[in-house]
Amino acid sequence: MPLSSLVFLSAVAAAIAYAILIYNNLVRLKHNIAKAWANIDVLLKQRHDELPKLVEVCRQYKQFEESTLTRVIEARARVSDARAQHDVPALGAAEGLLRSGLGRIFAVAEAYPELKSNEHFMQLQSRITSLENSIADRREWYNESVNVHNVRVEQFPDLVVARAFGFTGQPLLEFASAEKADVDLKALFSN
Repeated sequence: MPLSSLVFLSAVAAAIAYAILIYNNLVRLKHNIAKAWANIDVLLKQRHDELPKLVEVCRQYKQFEESTLTRVIEARARVSDARAQHDVPALGAAEGLLRSGLGRIFAVAEAYPELKSNEHFMQLQSRITSLENSIADRREWYNESVNVHNVRVEQFPDLVVARAFGFTGQPLLEFASAEKADVDLKALFSN
């Protein structure tokens, strides 16, 4: 076999091996995104299960603001719908509403000393706060995974393999500007 044929076959084999390596890396990144989403999903489900308990404890205090509880229940339903549909943009918007409602519940609870001292309420508040912190951590990991994936599918030579096999950019989990703004404590504590 002539030397030029060996060189050509070696170059083709190296190109194929490199394309396989790129493909496998893109698959790994895609699965990292799915895993990050699944981690968020687990925490959202846990919070979803805890919220009715919190609402019920608050309802036991007859004067507790029903509109605040209704807002949390509606936001919970929106988060659940977005989660079920894997709709990342809708989830970001629904999360903003839910976090606002939870903040309002905890702020309004300050006006109810009996509620604040209720052991069940305190446990639920602690559990939900812990879940919120975990969700924030998982959101960060999800967005980092999406960012790495999106950069890779746009970089050359990865973009050639990505386009050939249908890898596309994924949406970041973003939140409404209202959620990113400073908290208006005066508004939280006023009726």
